[in-house]
Amino acid sequence: MKKYRMRLFMYALILIGIVGLLSFSCLNTWKMIYDNKQKKNELEEKYGDLVSKEDDLSSEVIKLQDPEYVAKYAREKYLYTKDEGELIFDLSDDE
Repeated sequence: MKKYRMRLFMYALILIGIVGLLSFSCLNTWKMIYDNKQKKNELEEKYGDLVSKEDDLSSEVIKLQDPEYVAKYAREKYLYTKDEGELIFDLSDDE
């Protein structure tokens, strides 16, 4: 009877060990899946931002091919004048 109990106890320990290892493995795999989904969502958001930025840059390239737009852009950004006697007043808040 004592041998039977000892054997039963050993089998129970082995079974508990196997169940514990399998549970740990499953939890680890679920955590990896969750982390990968989070990373995928972040990357999809970054991708959307990059696509939007690419569209903006593409439209800017098209605009910069127009000489009138380039002249207007240079006058606004770099305070260039169109005529010799033209005055420019910088009303920006920058000091």
